[in-house]
Amino acid sequence: MKDKKTLNFSLFGRLIAFAKPYKSYFFIAVCCIIPLSLLGPLRPYLIGQMVERYIDIETGQKNEAMLLYWALAIFGILMLEGVLQLFSSYFSNLLAQSVIRDLRIKIFQHLLSFRMRYFDKTPIGSIVTRVVSDLEAITEVFSSGIMEISGDLISLVVILSLMFFTNWQLSLMTLIPIPILIIATRIFAKAMKESFQLERLQVNKLNTFVQERLTGMSIVQLFNRQDQEFEKFEEINKGHRQAHINAIWANSIFFPVVELLSSLSIAFLLVWVALTVAGDSIKIVQGQIFAFTLWINQLYRPIRQLADKFNILQRGTVRAERIFEVLDQKDDVQDTGKIYQFDFDKDIHFRNVFFAYNNQDYVLKGIDLTINKGETVAFVGATGAGKSTIVNLLGRFYEFQKGEILIGETSINDIELNYLRSNIAIVLQDVFLFSDTVHNNITLGDPSISREKVIEASKAVGAHDFIAKLPNSYDYEIGERGGVLSVGQRQLLAFIRAYVYNPHILILDEATSSVDNESEELIQKATEKLTSGRTSIVIAHRLSTIQKADRIVVLDKGKIIESGSHSELLLKRGYYYKLYEMQFFNKIEENETI
Repeated sequence: MKDKKTLNFSLFGRLIAFAKPYKSYFFIAVCCIIPLSLLGPLRPYLIGQMVERYIDIETGQKNEAMLLYWALAIFGILMLEGVLQLFSSYFSNLLAQSVIRDLRIKIFQHLLSFRMRYFDKTPIGSIVTRVVSDLEAITEVFSSGIMEISGDLISLVVILSLMFFTNWQLSLMTLIPIPILIIATRIFAKAMKESFQLERLQVNKLNTFVQERLTGMSIVQLFNRQDQEFEKFEEINKGHRQAHINAIWANSIFFPVVELLSSLSIAFLLVWVALTVAGDSIKIVQGQIFAFTLWINQLYRPIRQLADKFNILQRGTVRAERIFEVLDQKDDVQDTGKIYQFDFDKDIHFRNVFFAYNNQDYVLKGIDLTINKGETVAFVGATGAGKSTIVNLLGRFYEFQKGEILIGETSINDIELNYLRSNIAIVLQDVFLFSDTVHNNITLGDPSISREKVIEASKAVGAHDFIAKLPNSYDYEIGERGGVLSVGQRQLLAFIRAYVYNPHILILDEATSSVDNESEELIQKATEKLTSGRTSIVIAHRLSTIQKADRIVVLDKGKIIESGSHSELLLKRGYYYKLYEMQFFNKIEENETI
């Protein structure tokens, strides 16, 4: 328990550190909160003095002029409190939003530096929860947690000081229920912490489930899994609801207890006055009774609010722990390298490269390969042979465990990561398009790529005609993941994207495996255009698409077993020959069936 508290204070300190650039906002908010904390307790004292000096309870006489004067003074204090509250709230929230903006930028920037391994093992819904929901919970720590807790603590000190200064005996009587309140607060805080931890887990589970089912809705409907998935959703949603109910249940018990204890304090005050004060003495304490009644309400209000604000700090600390787990994740951050200027027109060397996704079961086993500059090399092999893994290592989406990958005689690990990737273009089988215009999906928002250059690339690839027929042409909004386009059209946009970036190294990862014959013909022409004069790596299941490659490398179980041109490999009558023969006869059978 002690370690846990230390950890929480450590996290809280790290959160506060993000407020340092906004000291002016913090200073203004504090300058408003301190007077607020002093003026609030001062009002009951002034009201008590008014009653004691200018109202005679026995005779009913009162000094109306002085009462009006004092009432105006108290009204002025209330107006000042309102102004101070306005500025305090504004600058506290301005501080909170500024800090959360910086935190969100920092965590998203950190996520962009992660290896793909992190995203393979972490659900997208969990990441979204951390970037959005968790940060929103932390906002309240700065907007209402820290500031109001500070103000409430100052108010408590001022109230207690004024109470004991006015009448120490009355003060002791009114504070009798306080030990009970302290015990109740500790129990409440522990219950709330547990409920917030459960709530965090349930929110994460709900977001992950919804994100996965919405992304895979076609599979859910195709296999008629709507009822089963809805039942799972109801179960998770029930857990999410219960987590919130636990927090509400703790609140529903604690706050009535506070109100009861507040009423007890007033009761003790009145009973003590009734038993000990008599005759002319009542004139002396009549103002004190008014003041103490108001002070008791003010005393329990900040105590009640302190418990509520403590909940905010607890929730914020729990969520901050999840945020800092990501920010502290260094194992998945890639070393960016130090070389920012480099000539990529060199041979690529794989020297005894070993790679495993889980650091144990090697997917690639001792790969030795040289890809000459300007050469088009195709990789073929069965599913799981390691074809895509090789190109992922070249782009440093994953890091190999043994061996080295060189461009010329320079390790790719020594080249600055963004600079390396800016000189490599990859066209994947599953093209990802953003919910944006055709133009922006091609340029990826790079303002240096003009519309003229995009049109020129589209014509070179053979995609300009279909784009020109779209509503608004290159300004057409293609929807989420380009859902309004066919598979072939999405592939062509990916080819245009690669063309406009003019990479030194081009990688085509099964770019024609899911398209129709007409689109394949266009893509074949686009491939010839793109690969001309640059180092190219092509991965394909359809052997008909790689026959013109300068060299074909055959992989099996993570090892290179054959290498040569299409005709050379056929003459060897080895593994490649069997693959080609199998596809050739399957195609004949398909044509005969048709």
